[in-house]
Amino acid sequence: MTEETCTRLPGLGEPAPDFAADSTQGPVKLSDFKGKWVVLFSHPADFTPVCTTEFMAFSAIHDDLKALNVQLLGLSVDSVSAHLAWIRAIKEKMGVTVPFPIIADLTMTVAKKYGMIQPGQSSTAAVRAVFVIDDKGILRAMIYYPLSIGRYMPEILRLVKALQTTDAHKCSTPANWQPGDKVVVAPPKTTAEMDKRLSEGYECKDWYLCYKKI
Repeated sequence: MTEETCTRLPGLGEPAPDFAADSTQGPVKLSDFKGKWVVLFSHPADFTPVCTTEFMAFSAIHDDLKALNVQLLGLSVDSVSAHLAWIRAIKEKMGVTVPFPIIADLTMTVAKKYGMIQPGQSSTAAVRAVFVIDDKGILRAMIYYPLSIGRYMPEILRLVKALQTTDAHKCSTPANWQPGDKVVVAPPKTTAEMDKRLSEGYECKDWYLCYKKI
């Protein structure tokens, strides 16, 4: 078994692996963003069709993420020079300015730390992965997509808002939750809590499933 296959990938609720790398906006370290949330995403390659549509889409939600105290970071195993040429082409041909840093990872150091290289897809390109890291540097969510499928930006925004909502209100979010919807409260752990639940003003469907407005 090689060292690469023995590398343990980060898990949810654990510190996100730190890294230092060059980017289109100069050197970046993950630890520099403590106090901010981070959305780190990888793409397979510069100057490719699906990736180009995604970078325009990520650019469109950049300000929405910034308003949520989120730093957006892109990454692929291309060089800084390739990244710079690509974002210039996106601006000239598509009229879109890419406002966030794109990390160069020619050695795949960061990609391997985060499990972005999936041999079943490609051994030389990162899959479309998304990692949400909170303001304390903890990995809170991750989503992997195959090379052929572009990501849905409203879900990435919804995910960040859901995480921030559950942190602020000590609750959970139900299926298909959108900001402004009711949230789910933790189920009671004793019969006394179960009886009390009925008088606490929640909308209860059963003793274990209760909603509240926040």
